[in-house]
Amino acid sequence: MSFFGKLFGGSKEKAAPTTGEAIQKLRETEDMLFKKQDFLEKKIQQEIVTAKANASKNKRAAIQALKRKKRYEKQLTQIDGTLTTIEMQREALEGANTNTAVLTTMANAAEAMKHAHKFMDVDQVHDMMDDIAEQQDLSNEISNAISNPVGFGDDMDEDELEKELEDLEQEDLENKLIEVPGAKDLPAVPEEPVAVKPKPQAKKAEDDDDMKELEAWAS
Repeated sequence: MSFFGKLFGGSKEKAAPTTGEAIQKLRETEDMLFKKQDFLEKKIQQEIVTAKANASKNKRAAIQALKRKKRYEKQLTQIDGTLTTIEMQREALEGANTNTAVLTTMANAAEAMKHAHKFMDVDQVHDMMDDIAEQQDLSNEISNAISNPVGFGDDMDEDELEKELEDLEQEDLENKLIEVPGAKDLPAVPEEPVAVKPKPQAKKAEDDDDMKELEAWAS
């Protein structure tokens, strides 16, 4: 409470405005000062026109116009400084407002996390995870046991199976050959190799006679 308030029994001081309210007031002040700037700039231009118009015919009026222009320029400079100060204050309040919102959100999140962990115990969680892993291993063992057949031909001879597979492939090849057009008219392949008959000796004897005749003629 101020000194005069205490002296005259005034009411209690009002609560401080929130950062949002203060930012809004600063923005309104900035808008008002921008309008004031526009007004002063127009007045300065008017005084310049007046000074030029009276420079030769009414020197006193021209000087008064220039004096007013100087006053307007001084006010304009003061407003520029005030706007700079207000802008810095507004940015600081906006930063504080942002920090307040962030801190409030973080505090709420921390409280929610604290409440969520209230009914949790780290040791209990570890025990639960161990139980889950144990049951998973047991489930895998059961699945492997069920998928492994018992007494269904585990002692079969692999060589015998390969021989049977070759017979099936040969049978399939023969069936495909039968399906080829004209394959039925081909002679059967003999099981035993065919003996090759010797060529007749008549041709050799004839060649010998020709050689003898050539030798007799040469002598």
